[in-house]
Amino acid sequence: MAQPLPLVLDVPETPEDQDQELSPYEESEVHDSFHQLIQEQSLRVAEEGLELQPLAGTPGEPSLRWVPCSGHQTLLGPEGAPVPSRATLRILASMPSRTIGRSRGAIISQYYNRTVRLRRRSSRPLLGSVTRSARPSLRLYDLELDPAALEEDEKRSLLVKELRGLTPAQRDHMLRGMPLSLDEKRSLREKSRSPGGRRGHDGGFSCCSQLRYACMLGLHSLGLALLSRLHAARPWRYALKQIGGQFGSSVLSYFLFLKTLLAFNALLLLPLLAFLVAVQAAFPPSPARPGPAFTGLELLTGAGRFTHTVMYYGYYSNDTLNQPCVSLRDGGLCSASASGLPYSMPLAYLFTMGAAFFITCVTLVYSMSRSFGESFCVGSTKGVHAVTVFCSWDYKVTQKKACHLQQDNIRTQLKELLAEWRLCKRSPGACGQLRQVAVLGLAWLLCLGITLGCAVAVLTFSEVMTQTPVVAGQEARLLPLPLVVCLLNLGAPYMFRGLAILERHDSPVLEVYVAICRNLILKTAILGILCYHWLGRRVAALQVGCWEDFVGQELYRFMVMDFVFALLDTLFGELLWRFISERKLKRRRKPEFDIAKNVLDLIYGQTLTWLGVLFSPLLPVVQILRLLLLFQVKKASLRASCQAPRRPWLASHMSTVFLTLLCFPSFLGATIFLCYAVWQVKPSGSCGPFRSLDAMYEAGTVWVHQLERAGPGASWLPWLYRHLVENTFLLFLASALLLAVIYLNIQVVKGQRKVICLLKEQIHNEGEDKIFLINKLHSVYERKERSR
Repeated sequence: MAQPLPLVLDVPETPEDQDQELSPYEESEVHDSFHQLIQEQSLRVAEEGLELQPLAGTPGEPSLRWVPCSGHQTLLGPEGAPVPSRATLRILASMPSRTIGRSRGAIISQYYNRTVRLRRRSSRPLLGSVTRSARPSLRLYDLELDPAALEEDEKRSLLVKELRGLTPAQRDHMLRGMPLSLDEKRSLREKSRSPGGRRGHDGGFSCCSQLRYACMLGLHSLGLALLSRLHAARPWRYALKQIGGQFGSSVLSYFLFLKTLLAFNALLLLPLLAFLVAVQAAFPPSPARPGPAFTGLELLTGAGRFTHTVMYYGYYSNDTLNQPCVSLRDGGLCSASASGLPYSMPLAYLFTMGAAFFITCVTLVYSMSRSFGESFCVGSTKGVHAVTVFCSWDYKVTQKKACHLQQDNIRTQLKELLAEWRLCKRSPGACGQLRQVAVLGLAWLLCLGITLGCAVAVLTFSEVMTQTPVVAGQEARLLPLPLVVCLLNLGAPYMFRGLAILERHDSPVLEVYVAICRNLILKTAILGILCYHWLGRRVAALQVGCWEDFVGQELYRFMVMDFVFALLDTLFGELLWRFISERKLKRRRKPEFDIAKNVLDLIYGQTLTWLGVLFSPLLPVVQILRLLLLFQVKKASLRASCQAPRRPWLASHMSTVFLTLLCFPSFLGATIFLCYAVWQVKPSGSCGPFRSLDAMYEAGTVWVHQLERAGPGASWLPWLYRHLVENTFLLFLASALLLAVIYLNIQVVKGQRKVICLLKEQIHNEGEDKIFLINKLHSVYERKERSR
C-alpha cells in the first residue's frame, strides 16, 4: 500500500477574521467543511488507487469472463455474479462511507469544536494556556487516512483540556455521542476528570463524612443483594431459558402463558384482598356462626369448615361497618368524632368486583394488542437467518453453563427458522390437496360428534345431580359431576390427537391450531351447560338455602378435580408412556408435549376462576397455588419424559393466539355469566351482602337514595350514578368505544405491516439503483480513459 499523503484544507482568511477564529461552531458548518474534506480526500484516494484488489486470478481461482452490458463490458464470476473491475473499485474506495471511519483525528477535531461551542455558550473562560493557533480546527489540522501518533495525541490532549471545562453532564453527553471505541471513550473520561475532584484518598473527607459514605454504600449493597435474591427466588428464572433452548419456542409459549396467568390472577386478587376480605376479617359478622371441625375433606370438596369463612359469599354481611361507638358520660349518646367512616359492605362488594374485572379487562386488552403488534408487525422472517447466525451470541456470557444454554437457544432457533423456510418451499399437488380436504372434513365430523356426545353426557348427568338433595356434611356426594366432566376433558383430547395422526398435516403450526379449535369447542360446550346448570337449575332448587355458596363450592371442586386429573395425566400419560416405550417396546421415542391440550386446560381453569370469583372472593388464591404447582410439575415432567418436537416450528404468533382465546371466549363468557347473575338472578334471602334485595345491582340504587336523604351536599353523587351507571346508553357507548379502539389498533398494525413491506421493497430498489449508478459511473470512467 502506498504511503498516504496528508490532506490540508486551505481556507483563505478574510480581514474580518484576524481578531476572531473561524472554527465552525454551527453544526451545519461542521458538516459542510467535513463534506468538503471528504470530497478532496476521495479524489486523492481515487488518484492514488488505495485499497484496490488485483483482478489477476491465481491458478487455483476460478476464471472470470466479460459480458457486454448496456454499452460497456461487465466482469462476471463463475456463478454469474458481477465482479467489480478496477475502475469500479476506485469508485467504491472513494465513497464517503469507506473513508470517514479511517480518520480518528478528524473525529477528535470535530468534537473539540463542539466542546468549544458548549464552553462559549455557558460563558466559561477559555483556556489561557492554549493559544488560538494551537487550537485544532478543520482549517489548521490535516485530515489524514493514517494520522501520525504525535498529531493525534496533541489533538486528544487539547480535547481533554476543553472537556475539563465542561460540566459533568455536558461532558458525559459529549463522550456518549463520539463515534469512538469504548477504550477511547474510557481513556478520555479518565483524563478529563479534574485532579482536584478526587478527595477521598487524600484525607479531604472528615471522619463523619467517611462513615456516612460507608453506610450509604453498605445500604446500597444490601438493597442490591436483596433484589438479586428476590430475582433468584422466581421459579422461572433459569427454567424458561432452558426450556426454550432444549424444546423450542412452541413449548416455551405454554410456560410463558402460564406466567402471564399468574400475573392476571395476582392483579385480580389485590383489590379483593384490600377492600373485601381484609375489611370483613377485621369486622366479623355478628353473631358469629361456629363452624364444624376441620376434617381434611374440605380441601377436596370446599365445604365444611370453609363455608363459615371469608372464602365464600355467604360469610359477608349486609351491614354498614363502623368503628365501635364510644358512649358519653352525660347522656349516653354517640360522639360523632368517635364513630368511624361508614363502610357499606354491599356497595363495596359490588363495586370492588366491578373494578377488579374492569382492571383485568383493560390489562388483558392491552396485553393482547401489544402482543399482536410485536408478533405481526414484522411480517416475515426473511433475513433473520443471517442475523441469528452472526448477531445472536452474547459476548458478556462467561460461565460454561450459560454458554451451553446460549448455544442450545441459537441452535434451536436456527432449526425452527430452517423448518419454516422448508415448509414455505413445499407445494403439494392437486390430488394431495383433495385427499387432505376429504380426510380433514371427515375428521371434523367425528370431532363434532364426540363434542356433542360429551355435551349430552354432561347435561344428562347434571340433571340427575339436580335431583340429589344437598345435605350439610355430605358434600362428597356432589363430587361425581366434577369427576365426569374431568374424565371427558381428559379423554376427548386423546381422541382428537388420534384423528390428527390420520390427517397428517404438513404444517405443525396448522396441526396445533386445529387441535386448539377442537379442544376449545369441547370446553366451551361443557362450560355453557354447567353455567345453565348452576344459574338455571340450582337456583330454582335452592331457594331456601344459600345458592351462592353452593355455586362457589362447585367451582372450587371443579378446579381441584381438574388439577388432580392434570397431575394424573402428567404421571400416567407421560412418565408411564416413557417407561413402557423404553422398557417394554425397546424404543427410544419419548412422547411430545401436547401444547394444544395443556394450553386449553390453562384457559379452562382460568375461566372457572373468573366464573366463581363473585361467589368465592378467595378463588384466585387457589388458582395461583394451582398454577405454581403446575409449573413445577410440568417442568419436571417435560425434562424427564418428553422430547423436543420432531418437526421444529417457529411459534411466533402463539402468545397472541393464547391471549386472544383468553380474552374473547373465556373472559367475555365469564363477564356475561356474572352480569346475568348481578342483574337478573335474585340473591339468597338468608346469606350474603345482598340478602334483602331483589337483584345485586340494587345495592347502588339503595346507596343513591341514602345520599339523597343525607342532604344537598352529596347531590352530585346520585346524579353521577344515574347518568354513568344506570344509563344504558353510556354502557353501549363505552362498548362501542372499546370496539373502536380495538379496530383502530388492528388497522394500525395492518398499516404498519404494509409500510414495512413498502420499505423493504424500497430498500431493494435502492440497491438496484446503486448497481445502476455504479455501472453508469464505470462507463463514464472508461470513456475518459479511452479519450486519454
